[in-house]
Amino acid sequence: MAKFSPLMVIPVVAFVGFAGMVGLALFRDDPNAIPSTFVGREAPPIPETTLPGKTQLTAELLKQPGVKLVNFWASWCPPCRAEHPTLTELSKTMPVYGVDLKDPEGGAIAFLDEHGDPFHALATDPRGRTAIDWGVTAPPETFIIDGEGKILYRHAGPLIRDDYTDRFLPQLQKALADEG
Repeated sequence: MAKFSPLMVIPVVAFVGFAGMVGLALFRDDPNAIPSTFVGREAPPIPETTLPGKTQLTAELLKQPGVKLVNFWASWCPPCRAEHPTLTELSKTMPVYGVDLKDPEGGAIAFLDEHGDPFHALATDPRGRTAIDWGVTAPPETFIIDGEGKILYRHAGPLIRDDYTDRFLPQLQKALADEG
């Protein structure tokens, strides 16, 4: 008669655990979304620097009534360039604030001069410290902020095509509906 060893159960338990994690990942609302620990919390601090001739983005602006966006971008970032027309359109109906990330000042100014400036106010983050504080992994990333300065949603990636219409826009519409 063979002896039963408790070690024989380990592979079965490991497989069931792995299968459970895969199952949970497959049935999340958005399997491509990167969860943010900041959703529901007050937006982290903003740098006290901006580009010459631009309005300084402040924490007070983020706490003003109404839904607003904070977009982390850079002139050297191709996806940021691709989403720029979307930000320009959004800025016609709501405040869009920008945080210029690890960008040479001349490059950022030239980009905004050439393509237009959709940002109602700007901050600069030359070393990327603020991006870390906000949990930004790479530009572009856009945050929906409520009238109390709390983060409602984080969107990693450019606001273009299906990502914009299927993922970002429903969150923005929900935030606007909840505001009213």
